[in-house]
Amino acid sequence: MMQAIYDRLKDRFQLGALDVRSRKGLAFVDLRREFLRPVLTELRDVEGFTHLILLTAVDWIEDERFQLTYLLNNRQKNLDLGLRLRLDRNLAIGETIHDLWPTAATYQRELREMFGIAFPGSPRVDEEFILEGWTDMPPYRRDFDTLAYSQQTHADREGRETSDPREFMKQILYPKD
Repeated sequence: MMQAIYDRLKDRFQLGALDVRSRKGLAFVDLRREFLRPVLTELRDVEGFTHLILLTAVDWIEDERFQLTYLLNNRQKNLDLGLRLRLDRNLAIGETIHDLWPTAATYQRELREMFGIAFPGSPRVDEEFILEGWTDMPPYRRDFDTLAYSQQTHADREGRETSDPREFMKQILYPKD
């Protein structure tokens, strides 16, 4: 079923190879930015993918790219299709799709705040969302130093001890008698 949908779209929209996953009815495909809106519209209006399940990002810092993944669902056929799109990490500008799926506006606000990916024209995208009063770099970027941020922001508490996780788990799993 997923292969047939892919075959109908791959040449028109220059899709990457179909990446079928172990769970039946789940697949991913890479696409170029200029085809995002036409592919989403075709999948929604023609192929029955009426539900946007998720819009998320991965920071591929080594490649200086963000990967946006749009996970769509066709309820009638019990199919999930993820569309993966790469963005230049230094520009970090995505295309808003809130007009196709209104719920996308919420995802886009989160991605703006947590990764610094802009979605021009998306409703309320520049308003604080989760991180009220946040002034540091977006915390989901891989170059955000959580340890340094924690040490600068939070004072050490007396009596708190830290353990090497590996040693701690050994003690828990293999206690010495």
